[in-house]
Amino acid sequence: MRFGAPPGGPRAGWYPDPAGYPVLRYYDGRVWTTATSGMTTFEPAPDHPVLDLRVAVGAVVVLITSLVASRFLLDAIVRFDWPIAVYTAISILAGYVPSVGWCWYASRRWGTGRLLADFGVRVRWVDLGWGPLIWITAVACELFVIVLVQALEIPLTSNTEGIGELDLDRTYVVSLLIAAVVAAPIVEELVFRGALLRGLRSRMPAVAAIGVQGALFGLAHVDPVRGAGNIGLAIVLAAVGVALGGAAYLLHRIGPVVIAHAILNAVVMAVVLTDSLPAS
Repeated sequence: MRFGAPPGGPRAGWYPDPAGYPVLRYYDGRVWTTATSGMTTFEPAPDHPVLDLRVAVGAVVVLITSLVASRFLLDAIVRFDWPIAVYTAISILAGYVPSVGWCWYASRRWGTGRLLADFGVRVRWVDLGWGPLIWITAVACELFVIVLVQALEIPLTSNTEGIGELDLDRTYVVSLLIAAVVAAPIVEELVFRGALLRGLRSRMPAVAAIGVQGALFGLAHVDPVRGAGNIGLAIVLAAVGVALGGAAYLLHRIGPVVIAHAILNAVVMAVVLTDSLPAS
């Protein structure tokens, strides 16, 4: 094997394999031999990055405040009779842009200034496989909790109830899909599995942090209009949040869970809208 002398100098001894294999290889003082120690030299797994708790608290407050504000804004401007797509665009901008702004500020104030790195926003080709797998896991958790909620006779109302009964035009459907399949997954994962999970990890163990962010994810989808049905809905979506949070923690990034969240919303919207589209 023709490699240079090990970093320690020409002395004979066991050194990390120069070819990069996870073993120790013997250097006899002149050349590398074929003898290996059989002892692996894997590097320890990197620590899970954390953020200041203020990043987590601020992210949740900003998201909930902006979503509530967007609801009141729409109620105030609906009288103008603009196209539905316009209202959808306004809802997206008012409901989600403030959260992106907060994350940008928090990255500069308490992080490295590199938003994508601070919040684990990384996507790799392998995530095309991880995303569907995480989606399946989240759906399995969701179905299990739905069965449990129904068995305990806890009120449960879907957060898509009523959409399928509307007389929808294609423009509205496209704008609705953009909101549900693109905007919501990106921003909600940035907030809950990026800012919130990493912020909570600075103060509590991983299991507790994953559980808390999941519970808050469920509560963030509560709507007073649904009444008692919010109880079951919050529990079911909390299970989904825990599944997504666990995946983000194990993979050290939110790219795969963004994909899983997008698939989850896309499938739900496809089911709800299938019978609502006007005939061609």
